Amino acid sequence: ICIISILPSFIVQMPLVKTKKLIGDAGITFTNAFVASPLCCPSRASILTGKYPHNHHVVNNTLEGNCSSTAWQKTQEPETFSAFLQKHGTYQTFFAGKYLNEYGSKKAGGVEHVPLGWDHWFALESNSKYYNYTLSVNGRAQRHGQNYSEDYLTDVLANISIDFLENKSNRRPFFMMVSTPAPHSPWTAAPQYESSFPNVKAPRDPNFNIHGKDKHWLIRQAKTPMTNSSVEFLDNAYRKRWRTLLSVDDLVEKVVRKLEVSGELSNTYIIFTSDNGYHTGQFSLPMDKRQLYEFDIRVPLLVRGPYIKPNQTSPLLIANVDLGPTILDIAGYNVNETQMDGMSFLPIMTGKGNSSTWRSDVLVEYEGEGSNISDPACPLLGPGVSECFPDCVCEDSYNNTYACVRTVSQAANLQYCEFDDNEVFVEVYNLTADPFQLSNIAKSIDQEVLEKMNHRLMMLQSCSGRSCRTPGVYDSQSVLP
Repeated sequence: ICIISILPSFIVQMPLVKTKKLIGDAGITFTNAFVASPLCCPSRASILTGKYPHNHHVVNNTLEGNCSSTAWQKTQEPETFSAFLQKHGTYQTFFAGKYLNEYGSKKAGGVEHVPLGWDHWFALESNSKYYNYTLSVNGRAQRHGQNYSEDYLTDVLANISIDFLENKSNRRPFFMMVSTPAPHSPWTAAPQYESSFPNVKAPRDPNFNIHGKDKHWLIRQAKTPMTNSSVEFLDNAYRKRWRTLLSVDDLVEKVVRKLEVSGELSNTYIIFTSDNGYHTGQFSLPMDKRQLYEFDIRVPLLVRGPYIKPNQTSPLLIANVDLGPTILDIAGYNVNETQMDGMSFLPIMTGKGNSSTWRSDVLVEYEGEGSNISDPACPLLGPGVSECFPDCVCEDSYNNTYACVRTVSQAANLQYCEFDDNEVFVEVYNLTADPFQLSNIAKSIDQEVLEKMNHRLMMLQSCSGRSCRTPGVYDSQSVLP
């Protein structure tokens, strides 16, 4: 059994017609898939290790925050699912694209460092680009310019992937991970797609361009209504992001067609997901991620493969810490032999699992970042904030540090969050009644439920391995409040 994981950077809505047809319609679509942290590096670390951030210790996108640091390399890379696959010697492993934001830093081994677990390594140095970048090709720098036919990164990743499929050994199964920076900024579309979606705008959902009352102070400081220039900026960015995804759609089609031609499609699992969501104008926050709301923590998850019936949709709760355990389960390994926090959803996909006993909650963690000095462009704001653009609306701060229990069960669709700030600010949302999270019900919800959710959050924040998979407050195996 072979496995391919395709991981574009943050996606919310998808213009991916081919991907939906070739993966989603041919398999299963999970409608409640979430990330353990709404930021690139911590989320990617969770995918690779199957661990929540408090266990892999990657807290932001910097070396100091443990993003591809030497400490990460020594303590966590040996525990990734790829290292496990390689250690057991059966699978040939291949990686292409964005690894972790600080990968290739001179302070952490440079592009010469090839993480444990990868036989074929084509990783982007540093963060997202489309042209003028450097790849580490098995530890050697390969520089690219700005010629579309030779250098456009999404297409380069597609070509490298096809080359691997053509030249790999047919005597051993393979695992491929293709991680496109698209649709990350700078949102550079391929030439043929530069004029696509001329009329597309960011979704005007009920939480678009409104004041986030009853929310953490960082949300309340956003200017409402947004200026016309901010709205124009975020609509333009939204269009550009969609345009970059058309090349991702082409990549998916090329890989699937190649497997079809080689006769390997029927015994290959293909997983399509992303590392975090993104907001464009919700609660008058112009554009970023990092927040606890659905638009930043929810991601697509589509899977096709052996024994997965087509055209399935599942509402069961999946977190990106489950990807590693699922990949190891597909490969025939037991997640209980690892230190992973997640659980395999393979039985759910193949119809062998009992959906009534599936887990009911997951943890979301984020550690806020702020600057020690005031931003010269926004002198009135003072220190402690960051990402203040456009119009001096800040997307992050030191005390934008929170943890949430996200519950999805037959009994409840709930989010409970606590901030690590002077107020110990609490936000609670009933997503059944309030899918756009307009009303924080922390002060009106039953006190007993609040106490149980607080207890569950503390337990999850200190969990490790199997203890992260214990029944939640609304689990069918628990006593309901």
